[in-house]
Amino acid sequence: MQTLSQSQLQAALGAAEDAAASPQERAEMLMEIAMGLQRRPESAQQITDAIHLYQRALELAPVAAVLLRARIGARLGTALQALPDCGDGRGVDNLERALASLQAALPALETQGTPEEAAEVELNQGLVQQALAASGRARIQDAINTYLRALRVFTREAYPQEFAILHNNLAIAYLSIPATDERSRLREALAVQSFEEVLKVINLIDHPSEYAMVNNNLGNALQVASSSHVVENHLRALAAYDEALRVRNPRDTPLEYANTISNKANVLRCLVPDAARDVSQADLRDPLADALALVREAHQLFTRHGDAHKAQLMSQATAEIEAELAQRRQLAN
Repeated sequence: MQTLSQSQLQAALGAAEDAAASPQERAEMLMEIAMGLQRRPESAQQITDAIHLYQRALELAPVAAVLLRARIGARLGTALQALPDCGDGRGVDNLERALASLQAALPALETQGTPEEAAEVELNQGLVQQALAASGRARIQDAINTYLRALRVFTREAYPQEFAILHNNLAIAYLSIPATDERSRLREALAVQSFEEVLKVINLIDHPSEYAMVNNNLGNALQVASSSHVVENHLRALAAYDEALRVRNPRDTPLEYANTISNKANVLRCLVPDAARDVSQADLRDPLADALALVREAHQLFTRHGDAHKAQLMSQATAEIEAELAQRRQLAN
């Protein structure tokens, strides 16, 4: 079951009151209905209805049914996590309720459930902690630790999809920590490594949009990574952006394409002509001139598609590159 009308919702709740079934059976039935409703919701109301069903299931589930209550609580946490943020302040509250529900469910799933059930809760718990960290309501390090625990179960060989999700979010979490201590270089290296791990389980043919996104993010991570091999990192970043551009194009994904070419332009501005010769499939005799062409194209796309802020950034970059090229011409003369 994927959707429920209000009448169907009331019928489901009514069926759960059937005295012929035990409280545990009724709770299990409500959980199953809620899971079906949550699987492919067509509106926020359907998520809200699923939450209502999970809550009623918890009311019915006997206290002694520890594992069932943990499973219901875990699903309730994911439903609260899925509620959209309407900008009214309740989004953070819903995430905190989701975190509490997931944390409460985890001990019973660890002792009585399967390793996969516990790891799935840890994956979702990490996602919630990461989202809350953005508003200062959780520690990003807690999210990282939770992801690492989940990776003990969700290995690349056995669970490639979950493995990819965990490593992608690990990389983003590492990069979100300000570089204010001596461990920042390690975190940057770990972020690059995690993006590379994701690329071991996704590919251009089966996961084109994800492939492009991760390569774009890998390029960004390589740009900021502190290393004694700066030129090598920049060349690797260019290769990653070129992989992303095998998917992203100005016709089908104009804003994503503009983001990637602006990122690529930023790397080209840092390259000296000698380094550019090592870049495959590109004629970069003057990286700065190529950067100028890319930021001009990105400016046009951001302008055309209504991203005024990024269009302004591209205008500034254009002026800076034109000034540097003019200075070069003066020195050459």
